[in-house]
Amino acid sequence: MDKKLIKQSEVSNETGMSKSHMYALIKRGLFPKPIKLSERSSAWVESEVQDWIDAKIAARDQECLQ
Repeated sequence: MDKKLIKQSEVSNETGMSKSHMYALIKRGLFPKPIKLSERSSAWVESEVQDWIDAKIAARDQECLQ
C-alpha cells in the first residue's frame, strides 16, 4: 500500500476542521499525529486521516441504529 503525506491545509479541507481544533484533538489523542518533515513543516499520513473520517461516519451510523 502506498503511503501519501498530506499537508495541514488539505487535512483541514478533508475534515472541515480548523488548525487549532485539529491540534486540540491531537493533544487529546483523538486525531492522528502529524509527521515532522522539517523544523517548520509537518504532514499527515493520508490513510490515517481517511481512517479517522471513516470511524466518525461509522460512529454516526451506529448511533442512528440505536
